[in-house]
Amino acid sequence: MKTLKKFSVEVEEVKTKMGALLYKINLSPTHFFLEQNPLKDSKYALFYKELKAKYPDFYMFWEFENGDYTGRILTGMIMKKEGFDDFARRLLEDKKSY
Repeated sequence: MKTLKKFSVEVEEVKTKMGALLYKINLSPTHFFLEQNPLKDSKYALFYKELKAKYPDFYMFWEFENGDYTGRILTGMIMKKEGFDDFARRLLEDKKSY
């Protein structure tokens, strides 16, 4: 394997005005991803709360660059390979619409 580009990434735990503890992934001083706040009153907070209840190791982050939301979301889940089959099957079978 050959390194083509190297990134320095910093992960912080931050506390919002609402008291939520969230992760913030800093790629540069002006580019970061902020975890979805489950305490907010929005459909995305509802989605996140439901997904976290079903999959505690699931994460959802909003991207910000130069002080603006970019319109992109980073999602991911850390799991053992053995758990992925069930996760993928359940995710693909879920027909619930909001």
